[in-house]
Amino acid sequence: MHKITYKTYYNTRLKEVDFHGVATHPLYVMVTFERQTIYFKSYYFGLFSQPRFFLEIPGAGSKGPDVELPIKKENEVIDFIIEKHKDDFSLEIFKTAYAYYSVDLCELLERGFREYLYTFFWDDGSPFLGDLVKHGAKHIVAYDLMRDFKRNFQKERYDKLVTNAFYYAPPYLPLYGFMSERKRWPELCLTMMEWRSLEITLAFKAYLEKFYPDVDGLELVKEVNGLPYSKWA
Repeated sequence: MHKITYKTYYNTRLKEVDFHGVATHPLYVMVTFERQTIYFKSYYFGLFSQPRFFLEIPGAGSKGPDVELPIKKENEVIDFIIEKHKDDFSLEIFKTAYAYYSVDLCELLERGFREYLYTFFWDDGSPFLGDLVKHGAKHIVAYDLMRDFKRNFQKERYDKLVTNAFYYAPPYLPLYGFMSERKRWPELCLTMMEWRSLEITLAFKAYLEKFYPDVDGLELVKEVNGLPYSKWA
């Protein structure tokens, strides 16, 4: 196999952007193979720039992820792809694999889950709460909203919200809950690279058996495997 090299770098040709209070140039990735080179913006720089990764606690201050975190995640996924395709590597294969394996499943599913919450509250007689979830709370993690709903809703209503989610929403709720049991801030994401390991699949099924015993774990795993880009699995 021909030599493959890559590096992450801050693109000083572009204007500085705000990374949770730190002014920095956007992070880019360069990959070279057979004297051809591709450049692209770091997926993880964009991911961890999002407001949902910023912590702000009244009376205790605020903080965001370190700018080194996206570099760490880029190195992990690129090394994984190079090793996986050591016998058939090409830049086209790399680009397709990167789009698949780097994606955060929690981010991928959250928008659809918010749409579900929006519809649920409109149908359940709380349209303005639905509007708030859809239009006014995008900086708040949807899973965190659900935890507050559990504290503040009557049990019957909360149980209905969760039960209906398994019929009308993408499997965001169990995936984020599973991820948050295994990880700590700021690395609150579950990449497709991680998901496709047998260890994680088995651990997820065990999590479902514990917290959602009435859910068909095998079918839910198949549903996640059928998400966008899964044709490349």
